Formats: sequence, structure tokens, C-alpha cells
Amino acid sequence: MVALSTAACTGDGEPTPPPSSNGAGGGGEKPRQVTFGAYGSEEEVAAFQDVVDSFNATSKTRKVTLKSWPDHEAALADVLAGNAPDAFLTSRIDLGELVEAEALQPVSLLLDERGVDFGDRFSRDAVDAFAMDDELQCMAYSGSPMVIYYNTDLVDFDRMERRLLDVPTADEDGVRDRWTLAEFEAAARFASRRGDRRGIWIDPTLQGLAPFIYSGDGQVFDDDREPTSLAFSDDNTREALSETLAILRDSTLTPTNAQLARATPVQLFKRGELAMIAGFRTLVPELRDAEDLDFDVLPMPTLDTRATVGDISGLCISADSEVQGDAADFIAYAVSDEAISTVASTGYIVPANTQVAASPEFLAPELEPTNSEVFNSSIRYMEVPPFIDQRLELIDAVTPLLESLVTAPGILDLEGVTEEIDAVSQPILSPEEETESPSESPSESPSE
Repeated sequence: MVALSTAACTGDGEPTPPPSSNGAGGGGEKPRQVTFGAYGSEEEVAAFQDVVDSFNATSKTRKVTLKSWPDHEAALADVLAGNAPDAFLTSRIDLGELVEAEALQPVSLLLDERGVDFGDRFSRDAVDAFAMDDELQCMAYSGSPMVIYYNTDLVDFDRMERRLLDVPTADEDGVRDRWTLAEFEAAARFASRRGDRRGIWIDPTLQGLAPFIYSGDGQVFDDDREPTSLAFSDDNTREALSETLAILRDSTLTPTNAQLARATPVQLFKRGELAMIAGFRTLVPELRDAEDLDFDVLPMPTLDTRATVGDISGLCISADSEVQGDAADFIAYAVSDEAISTVASTGYIVPANTQVAASPEFLAPELEPTNSEVFNSSIRYMEVPPFIDQRLELIDAVTPLLESLVTAPGILDLEGVTEEIDAVSQPILSPEEETESPSESPSESPSE
């Protein structure tokens, strides 16, 4: 998506920020003030504060102050309102609005000057996700692909294999890193065979169904860049949904209404009442804290090709910052091995820095999930959604119809519901331009 032909490669060494071009410090001058904005859990924000403190300890000419938000929506609102920190964390889904608002200073040259290696040290897919208008708008920081979390007591592949059931193939190290929809269904049925336990829950949302659609060679949108409609009535999309819904609509495999009325799917999973859920890396710390829960992860199941969805975060520089060089120095430090290991160790993120993603700080072999490498490999198969300003409006409009696809009892009219989903999306994705109605001709009577 972008040719970073000027990017410097520094081998295995850390990026070493040169002196900032914002003016010399030293003498009796006060340190230049730099603000950095980040969002996330309390643990993530605390880890970002450690990164800030470490950076400040290395410099007497700059002082970074951390500003935090509860989520990326609050961060976006603040930035678009003109309250952008000098450097800040953002979600890739907000990139279109930020670029359109001219809120960003592209980082390509600034980080190249500071020796940041855009090659093997960072996930190419994550870096490319922040390319727009032939510029790297922000530096890729972390990703979070959707995967399947499964209870290893309820989904026991060794026992299933002894019973000659379909199971994902293990490599020579015993790692299972790919499975089919048929193997996914077999695991759900094996886990649901006794009592009130249920095998699987997938959220009936665009995000929840998208991996199955993409894996079946279908499309969620009619165009990857400028969508005018959802594409649920596409033949490949319908076929993928038909195969998937045969599992998700099976009441013997999914939680009952009574179960969902008293607990969320995640709570049911933590209690051992639900064997599998789809989720992102942010679930890991919560599941590690759950009592009597043994879990691991697998990629999203494959229909035809491997696919998943998720979010990618990046570190940006404000177009209005008066200390852009200092902000670039901080970002170069924040994506270094040492700094990003601090945040990765919380368990919430998948680092875009490939060295750290392969390190014990992220993989945490002594902790669950054992197969954390699945997060790294899944990033390569993430489908990045188009930029949609009316994203929340679209979600509100189509979610009731998606819920009927997955949860409505009785015979499903797949053709009718998918056509309705597309029709509902069109006025939101491609609104008709308002035009003035032509003036009535004086010679025309009201009845004409």
C-alpha cells in the first residue's frame, strides 16, 4: 500500500532517537513539554506510564506527560475537537476521519530519520494498515485479531481423537494452528454432549459473522474502499452464511435464552458452562484471573481460506503539535523492544514489533493460553474493513436483522433476510444527495 523506500534498517539494534530538531535544550532552559495520549485498561495505562517514565529518565531536554482516555472513541472525539496531544494512540478504524480532518502529521520521514526499521522488525500487515495517501500516517503499534478461545477441559482433542472424531491436526510439537468448520462443529458437539453445557457462542454482529463470510470467499461490503452497500445477498456470502448458521442456529450447541438472561457469554465461558467463544487479545488477562478455568486459543475456523477480523492500533503525531520532533523521538522509543515489552507483558496487546511478539514477554509460556503464537499468525489473515464514517449508525441499523439470522427460531428465510440487510445498509453507506425540488410551472395546475 505504501513504498517506504527511504526506511532505514538497523539490524537487530534498537532505534536510537537523534537530538530533536525542535531546538536545543541544555543550559538553564526548562524541558520542552510533550503530551502523549493513550487509552485502554487500567493495567495498560499504567504500563504506558512506565514507558513515559523510562523515556523521561533518558532526557533532560524533554518531559512527556501522559493523558489517558477510556477508549478509542473518546480519544477520537478529543482529537477532532482540537485537543490532540502531541503524540497519541489511535485505532485504525478512526484513521479515515483523522486524515480527512487533517489532524495528522505523517510519520514516515520522521521515524526514518530516527532509525526505525520498517522491515522485518514490524508486522508488514500492521504497518500497511496505516498507509493512506501514499504516506505512513501513524506507526503500527499493536494488533488484536479475533480468535476462538476454548475450554481445554470441555474440548479435549486427545479424547476426541481416540473416539475417531474430527480434530485439528497437530504439528510435531503438538501445536494445532488451523482447523476446519467441520472440526469446529465436532468440538462444539463434543462439549455439548452432557447436561446444560453448550459448545459455542458467536456474537450475531457484523464483526462476529465477518470471519466466516470472508473465509467462505464472501464479502461483507460491496466495495473494499468505498462501499455503497453490505453484500450479504452475494452468492458466496450466502453460501458461507448457510454453512455457518447450520451450526450457530443449532439450539443444542448454543446457550439457551435462560442462560443468556442470567450471564454474558464470557461469564458462561469463565464458569465452564460454555466451551468456546470468539474474542480478541484483550480477553486474556480476564480469563487468566478466572478460577478453575483452563483455556487455550485456536484461529477462526476455515471454510475455504483463512480469514479473521480485528483492530490495529497505531501511534500518531498531531498536525498541530509544536514539538513534532520530540513527539517522533518518543514514538521511536515507544516502539522499541524494551518499551513495547512493558506494555505487552500486561497481556492485553499483540505487539506489531515482531521481535517482541516472538519473545517470552508476549508469549508467556508459563501462562495460558499456551498457543499464544496463534495471535501472531492470525494477524496475517486479518481483513481490514473500509473506512466508514457512519459505522455506529450502520451497526445499529443491521444488528437486529443479524440477530434474527442467528437466534430467531423457526425456518430461516436466508434469501429474504440477507436482501433486507443489504437494503437497510444502503441509505447509510450511500445516502442520496438532497436536491431542491423543481419549481412548479405557473401554467401547471395543482392537479396536473
